[in-house]
Amino acid sequence: MAKAKMNAVEMLKADHRKVEDLFEKYEKARGKKAEIAKKICLELIVHTMLEEEIFYPACREVGVEEDMMDEADVEHDGAKVLIAELEHGTPEDDYYDAKVKVLSEEIKHHVKEEEQRDGLFAQAKSKGVDLEALGEQMAARKKEILAGIDENSLPLPMTQTMRAAALGQRPQA
Repeated sequence: MAKAKMNAVEMLKADHRKVEDLFEKYEKARGKKAEIAKKICLELIVHTMLEEEIFYPACREVGVEEDMMDEADVEHDGAKVLIAELEHGTPEDDYYDAKVKVLSEEIKHHVKEEEQRDGLFAQAKSKGVDLEALGEQMAARKKEILAGIDENSLPLPMTQTMRAAALGQRPQA
């Protein structure tokens, strides 16, 4: 039997559950923390790329609340700063566990805002975003992104709203 295609919101929610499970595993882990953190970073990098390249533009196009969209972009960028820190660190580093914990809390907040009754996903649906078409587009893009990623050398996340020196970006004049 062929696997049912997920619409965009179902796909993003599935990503949310996967990352939540990984954060739980990290909290309980005695060893392999670096491996779990790397998986968290990979999942979040791919997820944010899908949202920023495909889902968020479609939401903005149909008039999803501008403040909500801007806040989502800034939340992504805050997470990207921590992801970059984790990518360049090890569990033996000072603050490593704290950075994972804060990233987990930021993601929980972000997920809640996207998934709540009047949140981003609900607005996208009510404003008529074609979630089926976006789901197909996002699935194809996810496959493409994953094919181009070396898990030992994750891509450096790029911020849209922050000029973060930690991400190797130069401040713009």
